[in-house]
Amino acid sequence: MKKLEELISTYKDFPKKGIDFKDVLEIIQEPEVFKELIFKMSSSQILKKSEAIISIDARGFIFGSAIALQSSKPMIVARKPGKLPGEIVTENYKLEYGENSLSIQKTPLNKYNSYAIVDDLLATGGTVDCVANLLNRNNKKILGLLTVVELVTLKGRSKFNFPVESSISF
Repeated sequence: MKKLEELISTYKDFPKKGIDFKDVLEIIQEPEVFKELIFKMSSSQILKKSEAIISIDARGFIFGSAIALQSSKPMIVARKPGKLPGEIVTENYKLEYGENSLSIQKTPLNKYNSYAIVDDLLATGGTVDCVANLLNRNNKKILGLLTVVELVTLKGRSKFNFPVESSISF
């Protein structure tokens, strides 16, 4: 079986010059590796103690939905602008190559009090910080972040006052 590290591709100067984009999509092309990763992430104490998962648009949905299925936890999504119907809460954020915002639907957010955040990659932490701000603003508890890849040199985890578990670090 291929190692997880072998399935992370790097694309230089994407989406703009100076960014080395780490692509995790090859992982889902290797079912045995993907299954092993999901089992590992699903066994996290962060996840076990949470009531629900919040996964982040868009690659976070891939891992979050598989973890939700494996762990029998409900999953709520944090989506980019204009993608969610109904009443939403929104937060703006800056990332290494621009600005954006994320929204969460209020109705499912109000059902649960404690969350595990799931995303594919932690870089500077802007996206996760955005979700954390949304949760904090709505008086929700963040038990931690589960991520497939962490770019440790960018020190994203230093922004958080909750645990971070990464399956692989670069």
